Amino acid sequence: MTTLADLQADWQQHHTTYTDAYQSGRASFIPNLLPQTAVRLSVYQTLDLLHKRLGTDLLRRALDPAETIDSPVRHHTDGTWLKTSNMVGINVRTIGSFWKVIAYTLTLPAHHDSIHLLPIWEPGVVGSLYGMVSWQLNPEFFDVELAQYVPALNTVEKQLKAVTNLLHATGRTVGMDVIPHTDRFSEMVLTSPSLFEWVHREKTTIVDHTTTVYRYVEEAVWQFLKYHGAADGTPITFGKDVFFSFDNPILTDEQRARMLFGQPHDYGGRLRRRLALMRHLLAQGFETLPMTMAPPYRGLHIDANDFVYDDFGQIWYQYAFDKPQKMSRVFGPLARYRFYESKDNNQNWELDFDRPVYTAWQYICQKVHECQRTYNFDFMRGDMAHVQMRPEGVPNMVGHYYDPLKAIKRYIRGNGVPHFAFFAETFLAPPDTMGYGNELDHLDAIDADSTLGDLQSLVVGSAEFRRQFALYDEYLRTRRFAPNFTVMTADKDDPRFDEFYRTGNIFRYFTALFLTDWPSYTGLGFEVRNLHPERGPNEEYTKLYVFQIEDDRQPDKVTHGPFVWGQNAEQFATIGRIRAFAERIWNDIEGQETHWLVGPADNKAYVAWTHAEDAEYVFAASMTGKLPTDIPGTEDSTLVFEESGCRVWRTGLPE
Repeated sequence: MTTLADLQADWQQHHTTYTDAYQSGRASFIPNLLPQTAVRLSVYQTLDLLHKRLGTDLLRRALDPAETIDSPVRHHTDGTWLKTSNMVGINVRTIGSFWKVIAYTLTLPAHHDSIHLLPIWEPGVVGSLYGMVSWQLNPEFFDVELAQYVPALNTVEKQLKAVTNLLHATGRTVGMDVIPHTDRFSEMVLTSPSLFEWVHREKTTIVDHTTTVYRYVEEAVWQFLKYHGAADGTPITFGKDVFFSFDNPILTDEQRARMLFGQPHDYGGRLRRRLALMRHLLAQGFETLPMTMAPPYRGLHIDANDFVYDDFGQIWYQYAFDKPQKMSRVFGPLARYRFYESKDNNQNWELDFDRPVYTAWQYICQKVHECQRTYNFDFMRGDMAHVQMRPEGVPNMVGHYYDPLKAIKRYIRGNGVPHFAFFAETFLAPPDTMGYGNELDHLDAIDADSTLGDLQSLVVGSAEFRRQFALYDEYLRTRRFAPNFTVMTADKDDPRFDEFYRTGNIFRYFTALFLTDWPSYTGLGFEVRNLHPERGPNEEYTKLYVFQIEDDRQPDKVTHGPFVWGQNAEQFATIGRIRAFAERIWNDIEGQETHWLVGPADNKAYVAWTHAEDAEYVFAASMTGKLPTDIPGTEDSTLVFEESGCRVWRTGLPE
């Protein structure tokens, strides 16, 4: 059995051979380079590798934040290219900086052709990446060493632009997370109260949840601004209506944010002003309505017996559903944009889907487009794309204001990026589970190109895994979206998921890779992830770095120190051999349509397939680690690859 010491010794002895294969173009990645070794490479070492691979001119242009390296999919007229992409998801916090993404991708072959960056924004409560507090990049993703070596890259914004340039230069597409919600007291919430839902409470009782509460909030914010003055020194020579106006605005959103909070890179000053304003509003009983997930979505009350104190002594009461259902969840730290007006002034917690709040739609579309344009992103991962709040389900006529993620995709494509694609976070749940109505119809309605699915949350070989696998294959051929063969997600590498990765890992990776008409998704670190027969330390799980909890009262979530890479040398070595073989045949099989010999609907412990045209190879993968000897289609073929219950035969070769 291969050990980590074996791999490290091999790297020390042969690293020149491996790096030369990459630099010369004979390999699209550096073979046998452990990810934990890659992210420790110095900036000089990484740049030297890239220089020899890309050449002086291309590397120089890529490192210039004023330059834009074209996307490898720029010639596409829509986002259907994403339907066969093999995506890798990266929580940047686990590796420390945007620059380390480049180092990590040195370990990935070219057939992992898309990189999904988990949320890149400045985080709010408990440091959650999904609780964005502003439209500024997360300052913790700045790389000090890179700035010292390349002085032109002296801001986190310039470094991200260089990273997307380099990913494009190496043939990969790059995607960002798009989040239709914010921290409950984000800068967006406080500069634009009308774009969110507010409540007025007295202690533990909601006394007002009507549509117009935001107007009282605007007045309270205005009084705070007049009393304390503008944080950036701007003279306040106008009235409240001008400050909050979206109709023919005199002030830009950026100007309002600077006046309320201060200069963009004064992180400490901005935080102090925001906390002061938050306390000012809370003292008057104003707070945003927390975001919810799953039916019934609406109808909340405060649970007087459930509250926490934050680090500043502020009490936070938890909200609960009046009539909860199975999957109902309240996300206390988050607030959803107010995309629709309410019916009857919100008396019965009902939304009027025929009355969109146009300013909210325009605001988020413009903001996401600005980010896409600045950093040249190719696709978005739509967070919580399963949200469908209409009790009657998906309407027969789907308009422009049906779904915000659909609107964002349409807006960006309409502004000169026709190839921009949409990767939807949905789990292909039964009707009326995660959203009202049929989730499949919803995915078609929102123009999703591909969706995450839920294969990663099932034990390989179980009856439910086989059933879902067969259903996804059907959806691939009958729906407009493509479900992913998901190996592991970047934000669900969690102790609760350990049981799914104690067996079947090689089946997952092999099948995801060689089903060439499917998209796939693999989270960073899967290749070395420990099997965890018993729960591992918190620091071994990437999900626990989505937030930053330092409260030892939450021992299942708190982390102490940096992410700890897995030590599963045998799995890394096996995946490395699969990758090396895939490199040799990829040009012959890329994008080809699958022809099942034994499909997931055949209810066997293995699957076997070839391609509908030019069936040069036969693939088989066992869910138990053992294949039968009589695989259909292999009678006149020669075995050319075998690894851990996975085999490939080539037709037309002599024995």
